[in-house]
Order: sequence, then C-alpha cells, then structure tokens
Amino acid sequence: MAQDKLEHRLKAKAAELGFVACGIAHAGAAPRAGERLHQWLADGRHGDMIWMEERKHHRESPAGLWPEVRSVIALGMSYAPKDDPLRLADEGGVGRISVYAQGPDYHDVVKRQLKALGRWLAAEAGRDLPPFDLKVFVDTAPVMEKPLAEAAGLGWQGKHTNLVSREHGSWLFLGAIYTTLDLEPDKGGVDTCGSCDSCQTACPTAAFPQPYQLDARRCISYLTIEHAGPIPHEFRAAIGNRIYGCDDCLAVCPWNKFAAAANANLAFHPRAELIAPELADILALDDASFRTVFAGSPIKRIGRAKMIRNALIAAGNSSDPGLVEAVVGLLSDDSPVVRGAAIWALRRLDSARWGSERRRRLADEGDQSVLGEWRAVAVDRVLPLVDPPAVK
Repeated sequence: MAQDKLEHRLKAKAAELGFVACGIAHAGAAPRAGERLHQWLADGRHGDMIWMEERKHHRESPAGLWPEVRSVIALGMSYAPKDDPLRLADEGGVGRISVYAQGPDYHDVVKRQLKALGRWLAAEAGRDLPPFDLKVFVDTAPVMEKPLAEAAGLGWQGKHTNLVSREHGSWLFLGAIYTTLDLEPDKGGVDTCGSCDSCQTACPTAAFPQPYQLDARRCISYLTIEHAGPIPHEFRAAIGNRIYGCDDCLAVCPWNKFAAAANANLAFHPRAELIAPELADILALDDASFRTVFAGSPIKRIGRAKMIRNALIAAGNSSDPGLVEAVVGLLSDDSPVVRGAAIWALRRLDSARWGSERRRRLADEGDQSVLGEWRAVAVDRVLPLVDPPAVK
C-alpha cells in the first residue's frame, strides 16, 4: 500500500464523511499569516477577544502550537443556505440569526467527523508507515484555519477575510488535522476576487478599513457575539434586526452562485424556530428558557444577557409599538447591559414613555453604564467610512 496514494484515499474518505473540500499543506506553508496576526493585534482590531493575544504564539503557525507537526490536512463542510440570508432585512418584528447558527453547533458536527477521519488515517496509514501522531482542530483552538485552508488549495481568503471557494462560495466550515506524517501537499489557492468589492460595500458598519482587513470592533458578528458590554451607540441603528451574527459580506459574494444548498451537510439543517424568531419571543426569555430554546446551538454560549441585549437593539430598530411593554419590563432586568439596551430601545419606540420611565427610575439606578444610557439623548447614526477611533 504505497504512501503516495494515501492522499487520494484520504480525500475519498473525507468526502464520505461529509467534507466537500479537503487539501494538504506543509506545516510551514503560510508564513505570512503570523505577521498579519501580529499587526492585527497591534492595531487593536481584535477588540475584546483577549484570548487572540494571549495565545498568539500558538496561533501564529502550526509549529507554534505543536512543534512536531509536518503536514496540515485542511477540510471544509458546506453550510450553503437554501434561502437568501438577506431576505428578512425589512422584517422588523423578527430577529435575524446568522445562517451558520440556525442549526446545531457546527463545532460538534465538524469535530466529530474530524475525529472519525483521524481514526481512519491512523488505522489506514499505520499498517505501512512508522508510528506517527495527529491532532484535530475546529476554530475553538488557536489555529489559523483560513490561511492554512488557502495554502492547502481549498480556496482563498477573500476581501472579507473569510475563505472563498470556487465550488462552495463563502459557505464553508473549516477544520484541520495536524500530523507528523509527511504528506504530499496540494497546490495553494489563487485569489480570484479581482476588482469585486461587493463584500466591502455590503458591510453596514464599514468594518473593512481596507480590502482583506477586518476591524472586529466594527463588525456586527463581533458586536453581537463576542463583545460583552453595551453595543456602541454609533453601530446600533446599523445592526437592524440582526440578533446573532451577520451574513451580509458572505451573502453577496458572487462565487456563491456555485454553492448549491443540495451539497450542504444535512447535519446543519436549520431549526424552524431559529430561521425567523419573533423578537417578542426572544425578549420574554429568562435564563432557564434561554438555555432550553438554544440547547445544542452555538448561540447558547453567549448567554441570555447578550442575546436579550441584541434583541432589544433590534426592537429599537423595529418601529413596532407592540414591543413597548416587553421592553419596559426589561428596564428592571438584573443585567445592566440588558437594562441599558432596554432604555435605548424604549426611546426609539416611544419617547414619551421613555421620558416618564426616566423620571421614575433615574434616581434609583446605581450602574454607571445604565445611567449613561438614561442621560444619552443624541440621535444615533451610522458612522461614515472613516478610520475607527484608536483603542484606549
């Protein structure tokens, strides 16, 4: 059983396990990825994602995480949506959840299949090769999946910084297997974005200071998922009805026309209740019901307070007076970030009610961030495309 054919058998097995893309790269095939990471961190564009900086020495290269690694097997699973992710943009009474989070947690699905492929590789290659080792990673580990996937030929990092595939557009979940095996590498991906800037102009908050660069502090996915505190005022109107993530830059990619939903992994089939949830239902969730509704979903990890905060921003953008009472009820929430978002939402929905609640509640509020919300009366606006303020 010749090793030079192991790569072909590996790819066939990967396809059998649901991976629509599989490629191989030398462990050192993306040397500039570490440089770009260090510059991104130095510019403060990671925002609150402190773990990116704390483990940058692991993330900057495969060898930084595991010195013995020789080859990286990059894999992709399609989650191409059946419907247009932007179709609910004008539906003020519902919340928009990013396509990837409408089904089960992809970390669990991808990692399970990565482990299965790793077991197969250990058994298949172990009969004819000296002892070797391997490790599997999804994006919770300090791994630069996108530049490694590009080096392995799965596609290229587009101007929105995500991986783009000729066959699967911008809809790939990525995973990686590191191994001490010396495997034959594939030809790297070639950037085919050309002059297209659709993803840049589609971004509601101007999160791309330049093509191929992302300022997470301005990104709706970051603001609704990673950011723990109040969402900055200048981005709230632009968030619209997005309550978890944002698909805009992905959804407008022209290469998506080749991404057939029929090829998407059935494990990522969206749950009916997460396709277009009513904001009123989200606002009514307590801790227990939040955990129940989002069991098995990646959304569960952000916790109830962030989700209610997000839904309140969407409510404030909805122009729906039917949400006023739900918003008023959250002015007494235990979480300051929820109370603050409720104040903003109420001012947008019913300024007279906001005034009466302000007079009644202001003196009893002890949290400075919430007091700041009661005192803020400036009209929110979307900032123009300018350099973001420096991080202090």
